[in-house]
Amino acid sequence: MRALLTALGLTLAGIGLAAADETPAPVVVELFTSQGCSSCPPADAFLGELARRPGVIALSLHVDYWDYIGWRDPFASAEMTARQHAYGRVLNTPMVYTPQMVIDGATEAVGSDRAQVLERIAAARDQAGPGKVAVELVPDGAGAWRAVIGAAAQPLPQPATVWLVMFDRESNTDVARGENAGRNLPTYNVVREMRRLGTWDGSASEIPIRPDLGNGCAVILQAGDVGPILGAAMMTAAKEY
Repeated sequence: MRALLTALGLTLAGIGLAAADETPAPVVVELFTSQGCSSCPPADAFLGELARRPGVIALSLHVDYWDYIGWRDPFASAEMTARQHAYGRVLNTPMVYTPQMVIDGATEAVGSDRAQVLERIAAARDQAGPGKVAVELVPDGAGAWRAVIGAAAQPLPQPATVWLVMFDRESNTDVARGENAGRNLPTYNVVREMRRLGTWDGSASEIPIRPDLGNGCAVILQAGDVGPILGAAMMTAAKEY
């Protein structure tokens, strides 16, 4: 594992990090949505509200399986569709659908069901927050960043995946065709790329990150490829948490 980390540009670091329970760890919310789905705009607006809440990393992942009905979502990709299907297998959902929110990689809910989503965010914070791994995004003074990951409190049952998620904070699209024809749809924290930075074995680590990150990025530490979120941090042009 040490050789793999070195090959990926990761270096083990015995640096001191704040304990995970001193500041509540952020809860990651992933909304699977599409501009071609007439029931998605309320969930998109709700995600925009969640994105402004402290302690929540709210991400919008646009799937491509609605493109056939007349409007090709400019943010949709097969990669996001594959991620949703992978969650479906792990969470044992009978089908994938939009709008769907996955909370901290462990539970899911209809994305427009505010009460259920908020309840599950609170439960994720209460149940998993104190035991999460500390993750920070730190500027290196030369225009680049480092993801700093604390050590796991217990041995991992399997290696975790370190994801770099790059997103656009906010945009608006005039939809010309399909179920939302004639509407101007705002979108928030739209994921444009998810890049696997490597695997993590539970050791305190640092990962250099390239400086051209656009206007928002997050680092997510996740059990397996699509399992429970072990830790996360987000950086935008304005702040990091």
